[in-house]
Amino acid sequence: MTNDFAKHPVDETSTDSLVASGLRYGLVDTSDRDSFEAWLQADYRGFHGPTASKEQVDSQFTGVTYRRTVGVWDDSLVTPDVPVATTSSWTEQLTVPGDRTIEAWAISSVTVSPTHRRRGIARSLIEGELRSAAAMGLPMAILTVSESTIYGRFGFGPAVFAADLSIDTQRAQFRSTQRRGKLQPVSSTEFVEEAPTVFERIRTSTPGQIKIWPLRWDQISGKAPGDDDYTKKTRIVRYDDDGGTPRGFVVYRVAGDELDFTNHKLTVDYLLAENPEAYEALWRYVLEVDLVREVKAGLRSVDEPLLWQLSDRRAITATPVDHLWLRILDVPAALTARRYSGPSRIGFDISDALEFAQGRFVLETDETGNAHVSKVEDFPADIAAVALSINELSSLYLGGVTVNSLVAAHRVQELTEGAGDIIDRAFRSAMTPWLSVWF
Repeated sequence: MTNDFAKHPVDETSTDSLVASGLRYGLVDTSDRDSFEAWLQADYRGFHGPTASKEQVDSQFTGVTYRRTVGVWDDSLVTPDVPVATTSSWTEQLTVPGDRTIEAWAISSVTVSPTHRRRGIARSLIEGELRSAAAMGLPMAILTVSESTIYGRFGFGPAVFAADLSIDTQRAQFRSTQRRGKLQPVSSTEFVEEAPTVFERIRTSTPGQIKIWPLRWDQISGKAPGDDDYTKKTRIVRYDDDGGTPRGFVVYRVAGDELDFTNHKLTVDYLLAENPEAYEALWRYVLEVDLVREVKAGLRSVDEPLLWQLSDRRAITATPVDHLWLRILDVPAALTARRYSGPSRIGFDISDALEFAQGRFVLETDETGNAHVSKVEDFPADIAAVALSINELSSLYLGGVTVNSLVAAHRVQELTEGAGDIIDRAFRSAMTPWLSVWF
């Protein structure tokens, strides 16, 4: 695999397809600020954002130009230097079950100008990213999506879900009255200096997490330019254990009700906790802030411990949403990268419309949870086997989706009776998969 992923050439098949449509497809020279700014403005436009300010361009130029930045241009336009479509991609460390990580191709900034829809541009972009990732030897691709109906056609499946929480503070009473550690307000500068260290100590304990890049920490804290209202209203509180070591942070904002000063809403933008003591203390803090009637928190785990810590579970309304989508490209590499719950012998008959991962594979796991994968022509007679598409295997991979649910939904076919139970036992993750950021 090439180490210089940012310079990997664009895919020839997608290039030919776009040229046939009168379009040009290529890498953006991210060392050139003007070229990068033209690409960035197209990216912002694609997500209906405002024109990026000079400060935002400077911040992004410093923060994300290490990535492989791709554009599609229409040279017949009045402004041919501004792309009509964009993508950004890079190698990322994805946490998988067993306190392990796997290198994955992270895809972001997928946009197509409304003026150029229905011309096959998005298909060329995504398939080009997948072929490029496979050519670089990467076993899978990952993305977070703004629309959930687009990426299934490319073999992606939802693998990590999140919950948006709405909490009625008048009903949210903790079962425990014990309070530990120390809470204190800190600045955004202190947050970006200390939070990444806390996060890295726990990142590999939760399947689905990725290594958060510096600009994202700046954006979470309000240090990044572009949203003055967010920056002005953001508050940060740190939790220290009894020995004085930082173990968690909560980043939040409070908005008032002009007619009723007791009816404020507090929004948790990020809550990071290294241990249960930090978790409870930080949640207790935001739920007990004076004059707040409702607490909102997005992108939380669908298995949030807070649900079990309150005396009234109905104080919380949780709305689940698909968050991280995953696409396996190399079945043996992906399946051997994670750990399993015990010994098993499983057959997968995989279909893949893009032909990266089709075939029959046997997964054998031992007592320690380590795995061996082999490709076969036919399954042994005594194996637990299923037939499925690469979409379903990708959804199952992190252990947050059950095979039996997909069997019931007619998305997976059991080739041997009881195969779903065996696979569910093997693939189950002790920690519910969760990803705490967008990318």
